[in-house]
Order: sequence, then C-alpha cells, then structure tokens
Amino acid sequence: MILSGLEIAARMGKDISINPYDVNQLNPNSYNLRLHDELMVYDNSVLDMKVENTATKLTIPPTGLQLEPGKLYLGRTVEHTRTDSLVPMLEGRSSIGRLGMFVHVTAGFGDVGFNGYWTLEIFVVQPLIIYPNIEICQIYYHHIDGEYATYKRGKYQNNKDIQPSKLFQDFKQKA
Repeated sequence: MILSGLEIAARMGKDISINPYDVNQLNPNSYNLRLHDELMVYDNSVLDMKVENTATKLTIPPTGLQLEPGKLYLGRTVEHTRTDSLVPMLEGRSSIGRLGMFVHVTAGFGDVGFNGYWTLEIFVVQPLIIYPNIEICQIYYHHIDGEYATYKRGKYQNNKDIQPSKLFQDFKQKA
C-alpha cells in the first residue's frame, strides 16, 4: 500500500524525514524532490566493474546546462531523506519523462532505514537543457509486511554527496 500525500505530511518528523521540507512539493501520493546544482560524469568512456572508476564534478549554472544523449550523468537530490519502517521509492516526474529525461536507470528502490541523499542516474534521449533546483523526481512510500532488518550500513548509507558506483567493493569482499 502506498502512503497518501496527507499521510506523508502527518509522518514528517516521525518515520519520515525530508530536509528541507516544503509543503508545496507535496502531491496526492508522493513528494517532489529537487535536483542539486552538481552533477558527476565518469572520466572514462569504458567503465570496469572491478575497479573504482574516477569521475569529475560539474556545476549546473543558473542559466542551465545542456545534457547530451549517450552519456550518463550522476546527480543528487537537494533533499536529504530518512525513512524508518517504510520502503521509499523514487520515480521521475512525468513532465521530466516527457522531455526524454530518465532520472534513474535502475535504482529507484530504497531500503527500509535509508538515510541520505538520493543519487540520480540521469540519461537523456536528445539534448536537453537542465536547471538546478528543478523538481525532478518524486519519492513515495510503501508499507512493509513482516519482520524486517533495517538498512543501517551499506555502500550508500549516510551519504553526503553524489555516489558513483561502489560495485568494485563487492569484488574485493569476495576475494
């Protein structure tokens, strides 16, 4: 079951935290999150899962930044979120999708107990000019049934910034 917007508002400061919070970003069954003014792009055109891939930060100026197709951009939300006892999910806004912009390639699913900024996997199908602080995606919440273990530590928990892939750490653990 998905929480309504009114239920999201009622749970603020309890099992849901969104900071900063603005009631104007609340929807009937979700909350809009905004794009931070920084992006990250990988330095190499060929990436290797087994190694830490270096990346460079870009700043989105107030006048906008043109994104190019065929390139992955990592961004993050302005809002820091924390969720207890609920499963947070992230989806792009339909207005963004209708411009040919995807805000998550695969990682729209959060864990119970996630605490941090959402890293966005941004891809465009045609050149698109983007701007900082645009309401780019929406977070919504599902109830979880049964006993669960809260996500307390992991590669992306308690992050403070854009998170490039840390898959290489999985290979080190198996070695």
